[in-house]
Amino acid sequence: MALFRTGRTTLFFAAALVAGLTVQSCSKGGGVNDGSNWASYGGTSDETHFSPLDQVNDGNIDKLGLAWSYDLDTFDSYTAPLAVDGVLYFGVGHSVLHALDARTGKLLWQYDPDVAGQEASKMRMRAGWGIRGIAYKDGKVFTGTRDGRLIAVDAKNGKLLWSVQTLDEAENGYITGPPWIAGDKVVIGFGGADYAPVRGYVTAYDINSGRKAWRFHVVPGNPADGFESEAMERAAKTWTGEWWKFGGGGTVYHAMAYDAKYDRIYLGTGNGWPWNPRIRSPKGGDNLYLASVVALDAKTGEYVWHYQTNPENTFDFNNAMDIQLTELTIDGKPRSVLIHAPKNGFFYVIDREDGKLISAGEFGKQNWAERIDMETGRPILREEARMADGKPFMLYPHPLGAHGVQTMAFSPRTNLAYIPAMEGGRWFADPASIEGWTYRPNMFVNTGFGAPPPGSPAPPPTKSELVAYNPVTQKPAWKIDQPGMLNGGIIATAGNLLFQGRNDGKFAAYAADSGKELWSFDAQNGILANAITYLVDGKQYVTVITGFRSSSANTPTWDYRQQRRRVLTFALGGTATLPPFQPEPVTPQLDPGFTVDQAKAGRGGATYGQSCVICHGAGMISGGAAPDLRASPVPLDRDAFTAIVRDGALMPNGMPSYAEFTDEEIDELRHFIRQRARETAAAR
Repeated sequence: MALFRTGRTTLFFAAALVAGLTVQSCSKGGGVNDGSNWASYGGTSDETHFSPLDQVNDGNIDKLGLAWSYDLDTFDSYTAPLAVDGVLYFGVGHSVLHALDARTGKLLWQYDPDVAGQEASKMRMRAGWGIRGIAYKDGKVFTGTRDGRLIAVDAKNGKLLWSVQTLDEAENGYITGPPWIAGDKVVIGFGGADYAPVRGYVTAYDINSGRKAWRFHVVPGNPADGFESEAMERAAKTWTGEWWKFGGGGTVYHAMAYDAKYDRIYLGTGNGWPWNPRIRSPKGGDNLYLASVVALDAKTGEYVWHYQTNPENTFDFNNAMDIQLTELTIDGKPRSVLIHAPKNGFFYVIDREDGKLISAGEFGKQNWAERIDMETGRPILREEARMADGKPFMLYPHPLGAHGVQTMAFSPRTNLAYIPAMEGGRWFADPASIEGWTYRPNMFVNTGFGAPPPGSPAPPPTKSELVAYNPVTQKPAWKIDQPGMLNGGIIATAGNLLFQGRNDGKFAAYAADSGKELWSFDAQNGILANAITYLVDGKQYVTVITGFRSSSANTPTWDYRQQRRRVLTFALGGTATLPPFQPEPVTPQLDPGFTVDQAKAGRGGATYGQSCVICHGAGMISGGAAPDLRASPVPLDRDAFTAIVRDGALMPNGMPSYAEFTDEEIDELRHFIRQRARETAAAR
């Protein structure tokens, strides 16, 4: 096999020749949804995660088998692929782009943007994980990177076409979500409004040149500096105090959708920073445009309308979940609508023309609102959710939401939306001193809230459901229980099928009309990303990428080091198999010669809780996002531990550097790790 390199691009021409594949210009991309391609994150620009294909259906699903698999050498694979003209495209880990022959799984090219080698990555790698999706248009593949670049590569050969730094106004931002195509522009947002002061915005670039077309700020800046638009001037009237010193938040870290009918792009905006509005906006106010769906003119970026689901935005409820466009018959009339099931537990149907709320109902357990007032479109808050008397409040849903970023699907065949829902609660209480609250850097989630009083009962375990929801009647059609706390995204097909990866390592198919499980495959790994389906040479394929991560342990827990991260592709009559796999139990390293200093361990625990817990897990029990430190041999060697934690030796593997850590703090972390290893080993 001849191997050629151009910059950091590897071209595997021999693989293409062996496959008999000509890599085409892929000009179709987006067009009419005949199901041949899956060219946008949600299939097409309506983002419904629905395919009109029915070659694989509820009558022959038992004949679906593995056609091929492709092993991934990456630290994170929670990502959704695209398929255009017989080529499968995806990005994993540090936005490393791949193109595979969709028939065979042969690698055609790979492009590595060298995220770990960028100076900006040293801080921005401390939040988020890998990339969740990419975009395609006119023979170009687009991805964002953790360090803030938006990159376009040639879909034929993976050569870099252009690259821009889009976080020029967001020092504390990072990108983990997909870009979105809006006509002749590619639009990118970013995350970061949990960890540090940041002001959210989205930016549009010309797809051919990478030239900046427009930028829309989600929240207003310092009034003394003037406002970028009338929309920001209006928004500033809904904030109080000196909010700009906190950045305000409102990052658009995931969901958007492009509406070709009105030539608009819809943004799902994020939470405020910090979460507690008594800190960022002490005299109240709606805090626009937090927790909203905002419609912009796709050509100019000018504000058109908004609908705010959570005025003031207290509980990290945000609107980064799917924004899907469809047509519904309501009161006997066809309506062009936007459907949306965000974290807060309510399902919204919104008129796309003017942004008016048509209806809202509950798809998941929530206790913060009595209802949504249809006259005003505003929620009627329960008194206890205001915490006005200082009493802590057990909130449903918890900050992971009744629905997270795992995709829902909408089928025009059943007129149902399919939501991977969760039910769980969390205590909320004000800090001891609002005035004394201070920002804590690194990876600490700066909620602005305090701990509940000692003796408060623990929240019940989170449970998961697959909910089929009728957006016209605003009622569930059916629900089925699912394993664990997190399960994967969903797609629907015209074959009366739903495909979903699960926490228990199964890739499953359900009947869309009833929820009956019809088929499953042992994927040997938990799955969070959604599958896609497409045609090649008249044959329907279904592809999903395996990989699991969480900030806390699930049941089962997928050990970071043992995960089988793969691309799995299925077709009728597929006969391929996976190698046998039996995960080993996680065994803490005890190191009996190490003497734990309790005082050092206590200080190390505080550092761990501020800087490490998001990836390595609550109680040092990993949820798959990073290695379980109790079982790791690295902390046994002080020099090796320092090289990784402080010097960034494993940045290519997703581990950031904490150059500010002192020798003493490194030592304290080691004492805490040894303490937790012994405590948990004794409890086994």
